[in-house]
Amino acid sequence: MYVSPEKRGIGVGKYLILKAIKKAKENEEIEQIYLTVVSTNSRAKRLYSSLGFKVFGKDKKALKLEQTYFDEELMVLFL
Repeated sequence: MYVSPEKRGIGVGKYLILKAIKKAKENEEIEQIYLTVVSTNSRAKRLYSSLGFKVFGKDKKALKLEQTYFDEELMVLFL
């Protein structure tokens, strides 16, 4: 999920993830939701944590932009 800079801070990301969680809960076969978030994205990490997602691992150098590597945190929400 990506929220453009001009739409950040008004609840768009929270709305989208809550809709995804609701949809997943409607399907009895889905037991958990996984996501990854760039380790330096503190706003997104706070959002996901506030909704019950827990970090269970780290993928080192998961993303490379130009010459910079970024780690991603692996998160899960048990439904």
